[in-house]
Amino acid sequence: MSVRVRYAPSPTGLQHIGGVRSALFNYFFARANRGAFVLRIEDTDQGRYSDEALQDLYDTFAWLGVRWDEGPDCGGPFAPYVQSARSAIYREHAMRLLAEGKAYECFCSEARLDRIRRIQTANKMAPGYDRHCRSLSAAEIAESRAEGIKPVIRFKVPLEGGTTMHDVLLGDIERKNEDINPDPVLLKSDGFPTYHLANVVDDHLMEISHILRAQEWVPSAPLHVLLYESFGWTPPIYCHLPMVMGSDGQKLSKRHGSTSVREFRDAGYLPEAVINYVSLLGWSYDDTREFFSTSDLERLFTLDRLNKAPAVFDYKKLDWFNGHYIRMKSDEELAELVVPVLKRDGVLAENPQASELALVREAMPLIKERMRVLNDASGLLRFLFAEPAEYPAEELVPKKLDAKGARAALGEAAGLLEGLASRSEEEAERLFRGKADEMGVKLGDLLMPVRVAVTGSRVSPPLFGSIRLLGIEKTRSRIERAMSLLSK
Repeated sequence: MSVRVRYAPSPTGLQHIGGVRSALFNYFFARANRGAFVLRIEDTDQGRYSDEALQDLYDTFAWLGVRWDEGPDCGGPFAPYVQSARSAIYREHAMRLLAEGKAYECFCSEARLDRIRRIQTANKMAPGYDRHCRSLSAAEIAESRAEGIKPVIRFKVPLEGGTTMHDVLLGDIERKNEDINPDPVLLKSDGFPTYHLANVVDDHLMEISHILRAQEWVPSAPLHVLLYESFGWTPPIYCHLPMVMGSDGQKLSKRHGSTSVREFRDAGYLPEAVINYVSLLGWSYDDTREFFSTSDLERLFTLDRLNKAPAVFDYKKLDWFNGHYIRMKSDEELAELVVPVLKRDGVLAENPQASELALVREAMPLIKERMRVLNDASGLLRFLFAEPAEYPAEELVPKKLDAKGARAALGEAAGLLEGLASRSEEEAERLFRGKADEMGVKLGDLLMPVRVAVTGSRVSPPLFGSIRLLGIEKTRSRIERAMSLLSK
């Protein structure tokens, strides 16, 4: 069988982690089997359609570096790939089921449907349509038409028996037909199809071989199998992917933190880290390996390594992956990624000088090990391009010293600055350690006031490297400013 899979999002919101995980699994499955990966836009819900959401879809996958073989922007043999442009196709297939007695026209008003829902709720009855129009006579249909009522077309779900579908991951799933959504709408009165009709028709006509989607869609699958049978078509192979959950065991949502890929991108995550981590949410190659490049996954991905259990999205684990990929970058590569962040955060001007860009490159070895995300660079490097913001004098005072001791430590450190730029890290540390021993204090108590004076923070890149990058004169000036602050 030639593998053809699709990602079929509805452009009603930003691309979230769960949806992108499904897209990646489809993409990797297609590549591993030399098949086709199709993008289809399911935009029949015109009331919730958003141009921003559609653009976010394209932006997200451009950032991830994932391309489809067929889609709205590149065409293909089954175009158009946007459902709103395929209305005539859906109407044709709905009319076919109507003519064959497998569907019927429903003239029920919204007021009647709402009344039925209230009655069902009040009496704790199963929700769903009551099939009022399923057996209308020709005269009743003609009367409704004469009143100008535009009907919807509903599918005749069998009243008896059951439906079985096979899932690659979950095995056989059986449902009694009486438990399936009773006679769902296929074609709305405005001529637009519902998800059920459009999804089944498009998957068949586009020759989709496998459907890989989240387990939240399992309840729809038996209905779709019935639709395939009604058309006389063979259903695709189903594989319902494990859910992506938060740490509390509930479906991942905004209450757990960021969920849209745009938020992770804006926070300074790398696409290769997101792809690697998200691909391990419900899939594993073995019990030990964790790092995979996109090309690795394109080669190694198989359905038999999926896990049935829900996957838990761990934000700290993603940070760990991202830090790993940051450290894998060369200093030049990382600097190119960091500069736009520094511009956005006002650390650099929009058109920085060549000397400033060179300073950023020089700083990369200093901060690389301390970065979880690219955005960390702004806080770590701001002191190189601007005087530290005002800070309280007590920030300069370590726990083991008083203000007088901290001022003395700063004075001693200022006397050690000459020649520091030419010393190695080890030599500089020996020099300052010797001075700390001479003063009868710990090295950390000597260095803490200097760190705050130079960088404006108790947390900073390695101090001696920071001093070298800042320069001896600026360092001395900042130490003197701190001493003056303490003297007050």
